[in-house]
Amino acid sequence: APRTPGRAGAPSPAERGWLHCGPAGAGHFVKMVHNGIEYGLMAAYAEGLNLLRHAGAGRRERARDAETTPLAHPERYQYELPIAEIAELWRRGSVIGSWLLDLTAASLLDDPALGRFAGEVADSGEGRWTVQAAIDASVPVPVLTAALYDRFASRGEADYAHKVLSAMREAFGGHVEKKQHG
Repeated sequence: APRTPGRAGAPSPAERGWLHCGPAGAGHFVKMVHNGIEYGLMAAYAEGLNLLRHAGAGRRERARDAETTPLAHPERYQYELPIAEIAELWRRGSVIGSWLLDLTAASLLDDPALGRFAGEVADSGEGRWTVQAAIDASVPVPVLTAALYDRFASRGEADYAHKVLSAMREAFGGHVEKKQHG
């Protein structure tokens, strides 16, 4: 990365790719927080690209019943967007450009539908440790927490809760669950 504007003198250790952050464990703590931030960044890209993918919602027929919220302004959602090309554009000078977006653009170029992925996202522990540290220190990290929880949900960990919600809706209002898939 280019030098931060205003820096003078010899390159600092951070500019050379390393930094002594403090006593034993400080560097691991910094890396843990780095990985928590990574979870949030990855989730933001994924959510934004997913919204672009659904920008044509007004072109598709939707159920018209009491269980389906109608699309208020279908005329506003008439787009079939070239997501791979948009990712490529964004990585070339956009404020949200990054190495993660570079990797995403390459994946989308290779397979725009990402068909070889099931969407079951693992977590290797760093996100959990980051959220736990935030709880311990009474520091709100809602984006990082939501990104971690989304990974849990992607693996089916929310399925039972969703079934409970469906059961309650049916019990209190006769809202029969609609079969969306298969």
